[in-house]
Amino acid sequence: MRPVFLVIALLIGLMTPPALAHFKLNQNVRVHHVLHSEDGLDVYLRVPMSYVVAELVGPQGKDGLPTPAPYTYNQIEAGVLMHYLDQSALHSDPGGLAELTTDGLNLYIEDQAQKPSVVAIALHPLGFEPGFAALAEAQTAMADGTVFPPEMGETYVGDVMIDLHLHYAIGAVNTYSLSYTTNPGLPGQEDTANLILDYNNNEVRTYRATGLMHDQVKVSGSATAAASTFFFEGIRHILEGPDHFLFVLCMIIGALNLRSLLARVTGFTLGHTVTLILGFFGFAPSGVWFIPTVELAIAVSIIYAAVMAVRPPQRGHRDLKAFAITSGIGLLHGFGFSFMLHQILRVDAPNVWHSLLAFNVGVEAGQVMIVLLVWPLVLFLRKQPGRIWTGSRAAVAVCASLIAMVWVVKRAEFFL
Repeated sequence: MRPVFLVIALLIGLMTPPALAHFKLNQNVRVHHVLHSEDGLDVYLRVPMSYVVAELVGPQGKDGLPTPAPYTYNQIEAGVLMHYLDQSALHSDPGGLAELTTDGLNLYIEDQAQKPSVVAIALHPLGFEPGFAALAEAQTAMADGTVFPPEMGETYVGDVMIDLHLHYAIGAVNTYSLSYTTNPGLPGQEDTANLILDYNNNEVRTYRATGLMHDQVKVSGSATAAASTFFFEGIRHILEGPDHFLFVLCMIIGALNLRSLLARVTGFTLGHTVTLILGFFGFAPSGVWFIPTVELAIAVSIIYAAVMAVRPPQRGHRDLKAFAITSGIGLLHGFGFSFMLHQILRVDAPNVWHSLLAFNVGVEAGQVMIVLLVWPLVLFLRKQPGRIWTGSRAAVAVCASLIAMVWVVKRAEFFL
């Protein structure tokens, strides 16, 4: 039995995120408003400052500290190295920071990189930044010419947002591509949410990309192409979201037949669709306790699904009961989906319903992919002699339960 426990321990280790010391980062969303005109493109960009300067930190100096990145200074607090915005350097040369920001951003027309001119720059501390969800808000954010609020004291770099207005004098264009070359080396940077809102011929298209955006995102004005970015984000979220994946896995192995499977999948789909929409539009408790409570309940739901997967079936309306149970649990997971979607899409964003529905369809597609992968294997194992199926199902349920128990303990820390 020792190899079994080693496998379980390895799974728990893989599913548990490591604790890392890192360059302070409190926001991982980059927003691009791209306005077309006969003269070219105007880009209104909001990016966390950490993405611009983190990789520019120099080698260790004589004082034992790394050389500060441009427009920053270092300070030790309680034995921890912290990075602050150097406001004097910023006010003496804001254009230099603008150039550092644009160095990592590439806009291509037919694979030819274009050079922008900087029209305006403004920096805002988190919690004091103006809205940036709509084009009018982005234009207003830099309208008064203030580079950084003079009343603000020392500010962590991780709490600073950079707003830029860039102009590309390239004439009228319909299709272009955006990408980045920077790699700040920040934990969680692979989850960076990149939004591109394209304004052309009185139409607005919203595109979505995850990560550092090293691969070009082609913007063509196509409504289908724009919605597809949210569709694939929905697939990615359920396939890479271990808690949602484990619940669906336990739900599948607990189904007695195809009819039972369809009842479970339909119930889960109905439940999380309802609360994804309600949660996204704010029809949910707003207290600080709500998100941790839902995340804790999701972890508990995995343990429940694992137990039900190996529990002998009860007589009666099994499919109806399965539908009701998975619908109820789906309500929890739908709120979880809405929390993530809130990080990448604002309620007042243009074409919000297109993006929302595309994301939800992507979640369903990801769920179907899991079913198509696992269900044939379940049918195969059931046909094997002896206790192969019983043992395999129990092993999956035990591993899922142990992983979920780790999450329960971690997520319960909020209430303790």
